[in-house]
Amino acid sequence: MDRPKGRIDRLITLSFAKSLQISFQSLRVRFFRSMITVSSLVLAVSFLAFVLVNLDVASGLLAHGGSDAAAALSAAGYDVDMEGGGVSMAAKERWIVFLSLLVCTVGIVNAQLMSVTERFSEIGVMKCLGALDSMILRLFLLEAAMQGLAGSLAGALLGSLFSLLAGAVRFGLVAWTDVSWLGVLGSVGLSTLAGCLLSLLGVLYPALMAAHMEPIKAIRAEH
Repeated sequence: MDRPKGRIDRLITLSFAKSLQISFQSLRVRFFRSMITVSSLVLAVSFLAFVLVNLDVASGLLAHGGSDAAAALSAAGYDVDMEGGGVSMAAKERWIVFLSLLVCTVGIVNAQLMSVTERFSEIGVMKCLGALDSMILRLFLLEAAMQGLAGSLAGALLGSLFSLLAGAVRFGLVAWTDVSWLGVLGSVGLSTLAGCLLSLLGVLYPALMAAHMEPIKAIRAEH
């Protein structure tokens, strides 16, 4: 079928593998900028994992140590529920975790906004060549997902390791023998998932802004 005169097709599509390759290459080119996001994720997620694994260690001690363990945990600053047999983080720790994750999200948004600003011309050229809004959005989300996975996994592993070491120092090696390793694995997974979600949430607004930019305005913005 003949194409009507005056019509310009904008149908550039990329496979997922090609989009992943482009996103990875972009991260390599902007390595130090990417490290800002990754570093903030490592710090926030490591603290979250530290707190969660601490609770796993404390729960294991309480389950095997009875009233003596409960007294030791209470003295160490844990909120111990003897009736329910559970341990929870103190209100102060909850606020610290919340604030650290909030600061991390703000840092990601700021870093991604700077990244979008630096790439105005690149985005404009891609859109002039026919890149759809969804393709631009996908590239930014893939970059954020890779950064989130790397930073979150590293942070979760570091936080868990330090938490287990701290438990051994405070309560002895019994902290390792009584802990539920399945629970520790779950805490690592939860921390990693939280970090990835934070990374995607932080990039959402900058990615939408980049995807909806007018091509000519984007190219002129850097000149």
